[in-house]
Amino acid sequence: AATQAPRPGGDLFREAAATQPAAEAQVPAQASLAPIIERLKPAVVNISTTTVTKHPRVQRMPGGPRGQDPFQDFFERYFGQPMPMPEGPDELRGQSLGSGFILNAEGYILTNNHVVKDATDILVTLSDGRQFKADVVGKDGLTDVALIRLGKPPRELTTVVLGDSDALRQGDYVLALGSPLGLRDTATFGIVSAKHRGGISQGSGTYDDFIQTDAAINPGNSGGPLFNLRGEVVGINTAIVRPDVGQGIGFAVPVNLAKSILPQLREKGKVTRGFMGVSVSDLSPDLAQAFNLPSGTKGALVQSVVARGPAAKAGVEAGDLVVTMNGKPVESASDLTRNVALVPPGESVNVTVLRKGEKKQLTFKVAQRPEDEGVAARGEGEGGDEDGGGRGGGKTDKSPKLGVSLAPLTPAMARELGVAPGSEGVVVTDVVDGGPAQRASVRRGDVILEVNRQAVKKPDDVAAVISKMKEGQIALLRIKRGDQTAFIAVPVGGRQ
Repeated sequence: AATQAPRPGGDLFREAAATQPAAEAQVPAQASLAPIIERLKPAVVNISTTTVTKHPRVQRMPGGPRGQDPFQDFFERYFGQPMPMPEGPDELRGQSLGSGFILNAEGYILTNNHVVKDATDILVTLSDGRQFKADVVGKDGLTDVALIRLGKPPRELTTVVLGDSDALRQGDYVLALGSPLGLRDTATFGIVSAKHRGGISQGSGTYDDFIQTDAAINPGNSGGPLFNLRGEVVGINTAIVRPDVGQGIGFAVPVNLAKSILPQLREKGKVTRGFMGVSVSDLSPDLAQAFNLPSGTKGALVQSVVARGPAAKAGVEAGDLVVTMNGKPVESASDLTRNVALVPPGESVNVTVLRKGEKKQLTFKVAQRPEDEGVAARGEGEGGDEDGGGRGGGKTDKSPKLGVSLAPLTPAMARELGVAPGSEGVVVTDVVDGGPAQRASVRRGDVILEVNRQAVKKPDDVAAVISKMKEGQIALLRIKRGDQTAFIAVPVGGRQ
């Protein structure tokens, strides 16, 4: 519950001493939420930001380089002189509103990164109307979390207690406080609609793990707290589905994720993440069947391993299924990525992998994650000719059970596809529209390295393996696309 914060110099935030089962927190059906709202409201703030964008005024002289501005070119061509620049300010100012909540008596406030990331001025308004300037202490765009601090915090600030978002269950009651559409001190009520929602962020979405709620969230709620009915913060309200698309669907960053990065935000102003050195994917039912894993098996499938990276040094191999990390179950690729990212570089991690039906325990030291979050997405280009012929000579064979045309990987094709000299494999020169391979996302220009874990060097090798399979069985292809490798499951002959 929100209470008076401890004296300055204490911890960055306070956590609930113990988390009770969520069901114990439910209020009687006819009870009012007024008492809890009155208690929590003083710890919630309105955040107003100002951004300043410089507006350069460049006037090209006659005879200068063309093509930079088609309107300038048109004006100069027909009037013989540069187009006059319009009158107006040399800089553009923008303002936005958001919310936040007070962590401690030193004036630290938690909010969203997108609320303050470009701000030149931050003004915080308390629930009693007092206003204070604030500065950004740290921010992290990948989780959309930011830490700011009041310049001159007043005494006796009311603060929040941070709860345990992992303990939330679908159907638990939650309460959102904030300033939607600039309407200060607004409270909305709902339930946890779902957990572990991904694909919400506009960026890579690598660290998406949102709480979904039907408590009304609107622009201005961003950065505000999502409380359970014990008055503990369980999330940071962050995003909404566009009103013209759907209503009653909002998203919040789990508070446990925020707690894990707060020390770094305060001390370094940014987050340094751990790096395992693997590319992973979820385990689909087809992939599970292709790897002969029991139905319902969960984990993160290792698609490729970075040479000389932490995982490679520990003996992790492509095709391994990571099922636990430091004793905690791993249920998906994003689960593993988030957990590794939270480990400080240099610390050791223990993982359990399934390899050919056997469990193996491996240990490695986490490295610092490269700054470029887009590295894993490179190399998505296509290769080959429109007519499907293999450049550099060689016979083109067809595999009707897969719906592809294949050719040997010649040195010329290897150069064209960006494959290392001396590499072996078979090139996909054509893909049948609507065929099994196309439905499984195989592309023209992919290089097949293995079929059912057997290395292939020529089209006949692929045909020999596939000919022994019945229609409807799953063929496990290991393909190389650009600088990435991946396992793809293809139903032989199509879906039965």
